[in-house]
Amino acid sequence: MTAQLLIEELMPTEANLITENSQDGKNMWLSGIFMQGDIKNRNGRVYPITEIGLAVKSAQERIRESKGIFGELDHPPSLTINLDRISHVITDLSLEGSNAIGRAKLLETPMGLIAKELLKSGVLLGVSSRGAGNVNESGGVSQFQFVTVDIVAQPSAPNAFPNTVYESLIGQAKNGNNIIELATAVRDDPTAQKYLKREINKWLQEGLFKKTTSR
Repeated sequence: MTAQLLIEELMPTEANLITENSQDGKNMWLSGIFMQGDIKNRNGRVYPITEIGLAVKSAQERIRESKGIFGELDHPPSLTINLDRISHVITDLSLEGSNAIGRAKLLETPMGLIAKELLKSGVLLGVSSRGAGNVNESGGVSQFQFVTVDIVAQPSAPNAFPNTVYESLIGQAKNGNNIIELATAVRDDPTAQKYLKREINKWLQEGLFKKTTSR
């Protein structure tokens, strides 16, 4: 049996992410449920607690060896972690009951800065585990190989499938390209920081206006 790409999203209400900030306000962390076991998920798959436990153990070893596991803002349809899309680093993962509880630090990368500003603007974010494994006819997952946990944006409308943050920024708002450019510029030009939040708010307001007028 050939292993297949497995991506499992947790809605904000499922992940119960908590945002933590350092005292100086420079660093931000997200913590909450990163993976769930022994429950049929939205894709009709069930990860036995033994598989989640092995994934957590493997992740802990990688964290010890590499000081963390990189993740992206939204998930690509592959097992590869793209350096230009990294938004955070997972610094802790542990098994509590049948859930994998994680903690991730948002980075000062373009995608990390966008995630920070989305959170500051009140956008609810979820998580999405990424890995490979085998799935039997009843949806049971075996030989799960954990890769990472990505941050995903979820729309407020129930049962709506989320568009990728990157594609939304580029294709759905006039100032989408401005946000990407500003997020990149912030790394080298501190004066660009104050404009990033303004551009994201414009994008959010435009997206909300489009949803309202399309109903």
